[in-house]
Formats: sequence, structure tokens, C-alpha cells
Amino acid sequence: MDIQWYPGHMTKTKRMMNENISLVDVVIELLDARIPYSSKNPDIDNLANNKYRIIILNKVDLADDKKTEMWKNYFEEKGFEVILVNSVNGKGLDKIEPKAKLLMKEKIERLKKRGRIFVPVRAMIVGIPNVGKSTLINKFVGKAMTKTGDKPGVTRGKQWVKVKKDFELLDTPGILWPKFEDKAVGMKLAFTGAVNDDIIDSYTLALNLICILREKYPNSIKNRYKVEFDEKNSSDDILRKIGETRGFKIKGGEIDLKRTSDIFIDEFRAAKLGKITLEEVE
Repeated sequence: MDIQWYPGHMTKTKRMMNENISLVDVVIELLDARIPYSSKNPDIDNLANNKYRIIILNKVDLADDKKTEMWKNYFEEKGFEVILVNSVNGKGLDKIEPKAKLLMKEKIERLKKRGRIFVPVRAMIVGIPNVGKSTLINKFVGKAMTKTGDKPGVTRGKQWVKVKKDFELLDTPGILWPKFEDKAVGMKLAFTGAVNDDIIDSYTLALNLICILREKYPNSIKNRYKVEFDEKNSSDDILRKIGETRGFKIKGGEIDLKRTSDIFIDEFRAAKLGKITLEEVE
């Protein structure tokens, strides 16, 4: 299953980000803690060249705690400042502003010595679609400044958000990159809702997700759906067992595979199968 999604507005977004990068001092990149590698847009490194960098591992409430710590260490070793955030309840948000100002400390002091009385810190906040930028900003500011939704592409234009008098964020729409060279990356982005569901066959997507979970977190399926399986069972067998236990049937008593697939994917995204991270630090 080769998933590719790069609608026209993303080209405009990339151009807008390049045009506005000179206005900011810090680039804050949100990653999905469930797929830290796949959710890191390689174009951002080129965009943010020579800027102070902060990585936010967002949605940590949905991810495996132990693996999240491993990913935090991994990115810190790469030279990034890293903050763990749950943008729904706001945990970790209080670390963003101090971290940004600490990175800017020498520059602020240098400008003040030259006579600048007021030196605000301006940061661009970037990330893939549906990674939680708008939710984070709204929680950060304490009111609904930006639109939020559980589908990618809700934010379509840039928006300056004043968090404090001396700290401003430039919110940008979620952006992917033109081609996923690794099919597994596109698949994982689809699992987490970063790709438009309308272009995806949910049955095939569910089979691929089951294939990964049965290897990494087999009990997540067994405990959630009260089904048993072993290596002899195919992913299709397991999906049908899930549909059977849920009573998802169509005329003739056949399992409604479309409904079963949709529910299975939705429940994974909502962490109803447990806290799961799909990628290992290697």
C-alpha cells in the first residue's frame, strides 16, 4: 500500500514558511510521540537552518512512556532541545517559553547592550497535519485562537499568536513533503491521521496496523477486543474476530469489514488499545 498525499495548499504553505522564516528566531517543531521518526518532516531541517531549534514530542498521553524517553534522548543527542507535551491537558507547555528564552539569552543581552530596550522572542511553530499544533496553541494561550479538528488540513493560513508581551508564535498549517520514499512512513502517517482518510482503503490500513501491533503489542488487541490468535492466524482472521465480537455484520451474516476497520483505526488513534509507539530508536 503506497500512500502519497501532497495537496496544492502544502506547496503554498512551504513557500509562505520560507518567506517568513527571517521574522523568527526559534523554530518549534511538533512531532507525534507515537511515530517520532515518520512525523519529522525532512524539509523542516532545511527551512530552519541557522535557527534555534526546539522539538516537542506531542501526544505523549497516547504513546509508550518508555519509548518516548528513548526518543527524547535520541533527539537531544542530535543537538535539539526536547520537550514532552500533552497538549490536551497542557502538561509540558510551561517549559516552552523558558526554553525558547534560554536559547535566545545571549542574543537578547547583545541587542540590549546595543540599545534595544524591548526584545521579543518570536517562534515559528511547524509540524505535519493533525499533530496537534492548534490544540497546543489554544491551550497555551488559554482561549480558542485557532481552529482545531481531528482531520488534517484544518489550519490553512499563517497566524501570529501573542502568548505574552515578549513571546509570540507564528502558527503555520500542517505540511508533509512531496514524496514518501519509504512506504512504511506513509503508512504510519495514515495510522495516526496525518493523511486524508478519504484517499485510504481503511481495510488494507487496518490489516497493516494489525500486522505491526500483533508483533509489538499483541495484548493490546487481545485485551481490547477479547479475541485470541496465534501465528497461524492472518491479519484478516484477526480483523474478522474483532468484527464478530463487536457484532458488526451485514446482510447474510457476513462481517462488515469496512465498519470494523474504521472502528479499529479510530480506537487506535484514541489510545483505546493502550499507549502505543510504533517506532523504535535504532
